[in-house]
Amino acid sequence: MVYVVARMEIKPGCMDKFMDVLMNNVPTVRSEEGCISYEVCRDIDPEKYEKFVTILECWSSEEALRTHQKAPHMAAYREKVRDLRERTTVDVMMAVN
Repeated sequence: MVYVVARMEIKPGCMDKFMDVLMNNVPTVRSEEGCISYEVCRDIDPEKYEKFVTILECWSSEEALRTHQKAPHMAAYREKVRDLRERTTVDVMMAVN
């Protein structure tokens, strides 16, 4: 399995718009072949709640993740949120058995 932690810092005043775009994309991502889980998380800390969004993803394989990253709906999502984010960090990991 492949795990992804994507953490985004959202520009001030843009969280509602960002969350609307993101949450509209979630059902499509979850229906992709190889998607085991795709969870949108917000910080518990009130000071970070309006600033950060983290997506925790689990994919069946690297190939499934690559297919997801190239999907047309992900290109559309990235275009829609481009100006709403300050920065994004993405960590991709594999389980060690």
